[in-house]
Parts: sequence; C-alpha cells; structure tokens
Amino acid sequence: MTDPLLVEAAERVFADTCTHDAIQAAEQEGWAAGIWARAADVGLPWIALEQGGSLVDALAVLRVAGRHAAPIPLAETGVLAGWLLFESGLRVGEGPLTVVPGRPEDTVRIVGDRISGTAHRVPWARAAERVVALVETAGTWKIAVVPGADVAIETRSNLAGEPRDTVTFDVPAQVAPAPPGVDAAALLYRGALTRVMLMAGALERMSRLTIDYTNERVQFGRPVGRFQAVQQHLVQGAQEAVLVGIAADGAARAASRGQGRFEVAAAKLLANRAAYTATRAAHQAHGAMGMTQEYALHHLSRRLWAWRSEYGDDLFWSVRLGDAVARAGPDGLYPAITGGSAVVDV
Repeated sequence: MTDPLLVEAAERVFADTCTHDAIQAAEQEGWAAGIWARAADVGLPWIALEQGGSLVDALAVLRVAGRHAAPIPLAETGVLAGWLLFESGLRVGEGPLTVVPGRPEDTVRIVGDRISGTAHRVPWARAAERVVALVETAGTWKIAVVPGADVAIETRSNLAGEPRDTVTFDVPAQVAPAPPGVDAAALLYRGALTRVMLMAGALERMSRLTIDYTNERVQFGRPVGRFQAVQQHLVQGAQEAVLVGIAADGAARAASRGQGRFEVAAAKLLANRAAYTATRAAHQAHGAMGMTQEYALHHLSRRLWAWRSEYGDDLFWSVRLGDAVARAGPDGLYPAITGGSAVVDV
C-alpha cells in the first residue's frame, strides 16, 4: 500500500520545481540542480533504501515524476544504482547516481579492482557523482562503482533531451560480488519497471492536458472537445492512460512480492504501445499548438517515445511474452493471463 502522504509530498515538490522553463533549461544544460536539490531535501531519491520505505513507494514517486517530466535521475539513483550498491553492501551515499543499463554493444569488464571498457547510453552520467556497473566476470556477477569525475564522458541525449552519455572506464573501482538473484536479467526487469511507472505518469498528464485544452479551445462557436472526431482522440488517450496505470500498479505489486517478471513484461509492452497511440491522439487533438516549444505537450510526448525504447522495446517484450506463453501450451494460456508470474516465467 502506497503512503499517500509521500505521494502528496512528491506532487508538491515536482509541481513547484518542474516548470516549463525549468524543464526547457534542463534539456539545454543537461542537468537541473534546483529540481534535484528539492527532491533530495525530502529524501525522494532514496525511498526504497530507507527504513520504512518500500519499492512500491519509490515506484509511486516515479509515477509522479513522470507526470511532471522531472529531469533528474530519480529512477537511477534509488531504484537501480542505489539498489545494486545496497544489495552488495557498498555505500549508497547522498548524491545523484547512475547505472550502466547493459547494452549489447558495451565492452565493460572488471579485472581485479579495475574497470575498463565503454558503456553506451548511460542516463545522466555527466551529472552523476558515481557510476555503477553490473558486470559478468568469469561466470559470476560483480558490482563496481567509480566516481563520475574519474571516467571519460561523451555527452549524448535521447529524444527528450535527457542525458544518455557514452562512458569510457579505465580506472580503479570499488568492487563487490553481486548477491544471488542480482544479475543482468534482474536489472533489466527492474529498469523496465521504472520506465513503466514514468510512462504511466506521463500518459496520465498527457490525457489531462489534452482534455483541458480541447475544453478551452473554441472553434465554430463551441469547444473543440465537443466535436465527435476530437472526442475519439480524447477517449483513446484516456483509455491508454488508465490501462497502463492499472498494469503499472499490478507490476509494482508483483515486483514487491518477488520478481513479477510476467507482469513487468506485459506492463512495459502495454506502455510502449500506448506511447505511440496516445501521443498520436494527443497531438491530433491539439493540432499546431502541440508542436510548439512554448506548450508543455512535447515534454511528455518526447519522453514517452524515448522511454519506450529503454529496457526493452515492443519487439523485445513481444518475443519474450510470446515465447513464455507458447511454452505454457494452449491449456496454459488463460492461467498465464490470470496468474501471471505465479504460472509463467518470462
């Protein structure tokens, strides 16, 4: 059960700080120090790691962050990199963290207490105090952490203007063995879950923004939201937001009880597809206004399109889920849908 006071606090922080100008500036500068400072002041990045906190609470805060397009590494610091450090007994610290997502083109390796190689599309690397990597070495998984100032960074950005940097390592590192259950697959599913929550929040805000705009915009003597063609767009956007929100809640609950891989995979696939259909509906309902830099819609739509490709795109999760259901056989289809991870392993 999510703490409503925590969600309310997060809503206040991001409503106050994630203004249009602040998000625009963050996309230009690659960092939003003021937004991070406010979130850190109330402990939002470390909820899942604190006594009395939980993964469900942290995910609920991510959903609020997605609703406000918060340009800070909230998911990376507490739910991903912080989780790896906490599980391995390494110090979490108080500054912003990032994690190497683990892409096929990466060449990162650990030899002794030294990490070397290149990692691609690392979120917020240029602003992170420390960079965390999960690396397989001689059949075992190890966790390494290095100061962000010690690595070479080539600045890159995703479609939303969020840093997705190329990081080159060739430095000593703090290294610890990963405990059982902490491996590349665990990081993949946990990362996918963070993107589901961010996308659920962004879809909710996009739907609300579109409804409000079409109720206020008058054409031919009446609000455009009363025209049947526009109403179809509104319904589609609202449906997608609700569907992904329900799937996100289910995935969060399943993950808090265990791995919940079927639920996470299904939720990420739904969110990825909703990013396409809901964005199309919202922009069509807004018309030219939705394409302007001065209007907030693009803060949400560009993030949705960026997040849909992170930690598994449509094809990736479609294949995973399809293979899992096929293995269960025809008699296992309905139990797989209703029972999820309790019946099928993805």
